[in-house]
Amino acid sequence: MSDAAALADFIRSHTTVASPPLLPEVKLWLATEVTPIWHATEATLAASDLPPPFWAFAWAGGQALARHVLDHPETVAGHRVLDFGAGSGLVAIAAAQAGGRVTANDVDPVALAAVRLNAALNGQHVDTVEGDLMGEEGGAWDVVLAGDVCYEQPLAERATAWLRRLAAAGQLVLLADPGRAYRPTDGLVEVNRFVVPTSRELEDRGHRETVVWRLVP
Repeated sequence: MSDAAALADFIRSHTTVASPPLLPEVKLWLATEVTPIWHATEATLAASDLPPPFWAFAWAGGQALARHVLDHPETVAGHRVLDFGAGSGLVAIAAAQAGGRVTANDVDPVALAAVRLNAALNGQHVDTVEGDLMGEEGGAWDVVLAGDVCYEQPLAERATAWLRRLAAAGQLVLLADPGRAYRPTDGLVEVNRFVVPTSRELEDRGHRETVVWRLVP
């Protein structure tokens, strides 16, 4: 399942256009129910080795980070911006709307297809890069945005270590987290806080208090 047209068809056939609760000015191709899209993706896993469809949902961390960027466009305006672990591309699109020159990164080719569809839906241009960037020096970006990446311990530890290296090298690194178990507990400066409506299909509660943090070395 690597053909661009096939990926776009897959996304459109299993999602509908909607706005995330915190971002009425952004539209995305989103799943309306969890189980059908998960099953549809699992049906292709054996042949295509696709990750779960995280791209089909507007997660709390992404919503909070995108809201922060739109409310504070000076954070990204005129800067080279990386949306790390982009998923649907919500954060990347918000950064582009706020005047950033944006690249969205994900390991999932379907996610990047969703980013391109969603960017076009909002009249924005977002470059995409597939693969694991952790280990890159980060000189290509001025601002790195990461929404909700601390949900699994190995990923959280690798991502935090890499993001700290970028912060130490002078990049502005913002991490939005809704209280995941593996969020780092030190080296964080709070810059904003939101209460994000969430689906009980995805979360264990109807709202998640989500903090946008700046990572410091």
